[in-house]
Amino acid sequence: MLIGAVVGTALFRRLKLPPILAYLALGALIGPFAMQLSHPGNMALLSEMGVVFLLFMLGLEFSLPKMIAMRRTVLGLGSAQVLLTSLVFIGMSLLMGMDFNASIVIAGALALSSTAIVTKELIRMQHLSEPHGQLSFGILLFQDVAAVIFLILVPALGTSAVEDNAEPLWLVFMQGGGLLLTLLFLGHKLLPALFNEIARERSDELFVLVALVTAMGAAWLTHAAGLSMALGGFLAGMMLGESHFKHQLESDIRPFRDVLLGLFFISVGMQLDLSALVENIHWVVLTTLLLITAKLVVVLMVGVLFKHPANTAFRASVSLAQGGEFGFALLAVALSYQVIDTDLNAVLVSTIILSMVLTPTLMNMAERWANRFFPLSTTEQDGEIERVDSLSESKLAHLNKHVIICGYGRVGQIIARFLKQMNIPYIAVDPDPVRIREASTAGEPAYYGDAKRVDILRNLGTERARLVILTIPAPKSALEILRNIKREFGNIPVLVRTQDDSHLEQFQSSGAAEVIPEALEGSLMLVSHVMTLLGVPTEEIKERIRTVRSQRYQILHGFVHGDHSKKLSTEESLVIQRHAVVISESAFACGKRIEDFDFDLAIVALIHAGEETENPSLQSVLAAGDTLIISGSPSEVELAEERLLLG
Repeated sequence: MLIGAVVGTALFRRLKLPPILAYLALGALIGPFAMQLSHPGNMALLSEMGVVFLLFMLGLEFSLPKMIAMRRTVLGLGSAQVLLTSLVFIGMSLLMGMDFNASIVIAGALALSSTAIVTKELIRMQHLSEPHGQLSFGILLFQDVAAVIFLILVPALGTSAVEDNAEPLWLVFMQGGGLLLTLLFLGHKLLPALFNEIARERSDELFVLVALVTAMGAAWLTHAAGLSMALGGFLAGMMLGESHFKHQLESDIRPFRDVLLGLFFISVGMQLDLSALVENIHWVVLTTLLLITAKLVVVLMVGVLFKHPANTAFRASVSLAQGGEFGFALLAVALSYQVIDTDLNAVLVSTIILSMVLTPTLMNMAERWANRFFPLSTTEQDGEIERVDSLSESKLAHLNKHVIICGYGRVGQIIARFLKQMNIPYIAVDPDPVRIREASTAGEPAYYGDAKRVDILRNLGTERARLVILTIPAPKSALEILRNIKREFGNIPVLVRTQDDSHLEQFQSSGAAEVIPEALEGSLMLVSHVMTLLGVPTEEIKERIRTVRSQRYQILHGFVHGDHSKKLSTEESLVIQRHAVVISESAFACGKRIEDFDFDLAIVALIHAGEETENPSLQSVLAAGDTLIISGSPSEVELAEERLLLG
C-alpha cells in the first residue's frame, strides 16, 4: 500500500494533479470492490487519526482575532450562507427521499467549502486582499465554526437513529458546548505554560511528542464524551492557534498529518465501489451541478443583501462553490455512526472531489464573468468603509501637490510614516477593506478603492498630485494603473515599486519616472554594507551603486540555477539564467570564434588557461578546456549550449 502511495503520488504530481486524487484512486484500486488487497476496517483507526490531525491543522489556522475584526462578514454573511445553503440541501435531500438525519449530514458536507483550495488560489492570484477575497475568507472563518456544530451533531444523529431513548439534541448541544468551553478555557490557561516549559528544554522530540499528546488527548476526551474525535482535534488546534508556538507546531505535526491523512483518503477510496459509481455517474454530475449552482446563488444573494456590490458577491460565490475538507471529515464520521450508507457516501465524496477539481478553473474565469454580467458602478458603497468614489470634493479640496500611495501594505505604510514626519500631504488607496478600516480608525488618510479605475484616480486628485507611488505587488495591476495615469493625467511623475526587475523595461517604456526593484535594491544595500566593512571609500561605493543602477542592474542579472529551475512556470521562464559551458575537444565550438555563433544572449565571461576575461571580444577563439559563461532565458541558454557543443 505504501509503495502504491509513493508511485501514485509521484505520478499525479507529474500530471499536475492533487495528491488527494492519487490516494483515492489507490484506495479504490486495492479496496474490497476491486483487487481486494485490503479492507477499510484494517486501517480504520489510522484513518481516523488522519481526520484528527487534519482538523488539528485547521484549528491552528483558525483565528479568533480575525473573526472579531471581520465580525460583520463572518457572523452576518457567514451564518446566512451556511444556514441558507444547508436549508437548500436539506430540502433537496428530502425531496429525493432521504431521511431527515441523512439530509442534515448531506447539507453539512456540501454547505462547507475548501479553506485550503480557496485561500491557496486567492493567494496565487493575489486576490486575498481584494474585496471578494476578504468576503470569501470571512465566510470561510464562519464555516470553521459551523463545522464544530456539525461535528457535535452527527454522533447524536447516529445515536438517535438506533436508540429510541437517545438524548434530545438540545442536551447534546449543551454538553458539546460545555465541553468546548471547558477545553478552550483549560487550554488557554495551561497549554501556553506547558509549551513554554517544553521549549526551554530545547528538545525537538519532546516538543513533537507533547504536540501529538495534546491533539490525541483532546480527541480522546471528546470521544469519551460521546462526540467525534475530529472535534477534539479541531479544539486542540484552536487552543494553540493563537500562541507563539503555532508555526513551529504546524511544521512539526505536518509529516504525521500528511501520512495519516493519506491513509484516511486511501480508506475513503476503499469505500468507493467503482462499478456502482459508474452506474451512478449521472447522480455525481447532477449533484455537483446542484452544489455549484446552489452556492453561487446563495452567496451572491446574501452578498447583495449585505450591501456588497454584485460584482464582488459573484466573485466570492464562485470561490466558495465547492465542497471541502470538512465535508470528507463529516462524511467519515457519519458513515462510522451509520447515518449514511456506503453508496450515498461514494456519490457525495465523488461530488466534493469533482467540485474541488473544477474550482481553480472557475476562479480563473470569475473576474471576466463578473465584469460582464455585474459591472461595478461608481456609486456602490461598502458599509463602514469610506470609499474614494464616495468622498465629497470638500474632503479633497485641501489636497494640492500631494503624494498618492496606491497600495497601503507594508511598503505603503512605511512611506506614509516618513511623509507624515516631513509634513508632506498624502492620501492612500487600497482594495483591502480590513486594512483600510484599521488605518481609518487610526486617523490615517487611507481610503477603500481600486486604483485601476480612472474615476478613482480622478477622485484622488491625481491631476493636482506631486507624485504617485505604486506599491502594489501584482505587476499586471501596477502596469495598468501606470498606463491609465499617463494617458489621463499627462506628466505626473510615477514611482513604481516591484519585487524584481522582470518587468523593468515595461514600466520604463510606459512612463515610470523611477522603478525600484525591491529585491535588487536590497541586494545593493547589503553589498554597500559589505564594502563599508571592508574599508572601501564611501564615494567609491556610491559610484559603483550608481553605475549598477544606470546599467539597469545588469551585473545582478542571471544566477546559477538549482534543480528547481526544471519546474519553472511560464512567467518564471522569462527570468535570466547564468550558465557555464565547458568546451571539450569534441565540441563543435572548439577552434571557432565567438562571433561565428551570432548569439542573441549575453556573453558574460571567458575562462581560458585559468584566467577569466569579462565581456570577451567576439573575435576570441574558443579552445579545448575553455569555459564560456553565458546569460539569458532558460530556453536561450539551452539552445546556445546545444549549438556550442553539437553545432
